[in-house]
Amino acid sequence: MTKVGKPERMIIGGKRLDGRELEHFRAISIEIGNLKKAAGSAVFKFGDTYAQTAVFGPQEMHPKHLQNPEKSFIKCRYAMAPFSSTERIRPGRTRRATEISKVIKEAFSDVIFLEDYPKTSIDIYIEILQADASTRCAGLNAASLALVDAGIPMKNLVSSCSVGKVDGKIVLDVGGLEDNYGEVDMAVATVADEDKFILLQMDGIVTKQELSKMLDLARKGCSQIFEMQKNALKEKYKIGEGDEQDE
Repeated sequence: MTKVGKPERMIIGGKRLDGRELEHFRAISIEIGNLKKAAGSAVFKFGDTYAQTAVFGPQEMHPKHLQNPEKSFIKCRYAMAPFSSTERIRPGRTRRATEISKVIKEAFSDVIFLEDYPKTSIDIYIEILQADASTRCAGLNAASLALVDAGIPMKNLVSSCSVGKVDGKIVLDVGGLEDNYGEVDMAVATVADEDKFILLQMDGIVTKQELSKMLDLARKGCSQIFEMQKNALKEKYKIGEGDEQDE
């Protein structure tokens, strides 16, 4: 992401600086199974935000004293590549990366059938190769697809998007400049198209009415992401409508 100064306005004539309507996503790209040495892998892109995810396991849990005889243990590592932003990212763990890793792990703990694989670990690696806002959302979407690619049973897909407040307007899929200079940024994740949030993190202050509008928009956005994820999986595994009904 190129670092530029704050524009005077970010919404002009009902359009955002990148030409989008208030409730439109950036271009979305999905690729599944691109890493051959991982049990499962996926790429998810929101515009210039690029998340690569790899899943390994279920495999024997190490160290052994952390094994749980009743369920699997999720390990999650979210990281931004040093070259992912114009401001070079310091190698090694950061407080932000540790926090995001934790919330992503908690989100998937709610949907993976961990009891099916006692004494094992499921390792999720999320690498942000290019950052232009909404990185944790892209990482969640990619990880959900990678888990399916690895054959790990889940209640359903996790779908995530961001909403925000820019120039006093509620918008979907916060971009780089909007993230830097907007008033509010909120990351949300749902299970499939259920009316249930498993992740909600917000920076900024909003009124009760604005929060309600943001949550409604987030639900719609996550539902759209869910449909894109399903379609990508159908294309990957060539599942037709008749095959889906027979499952």
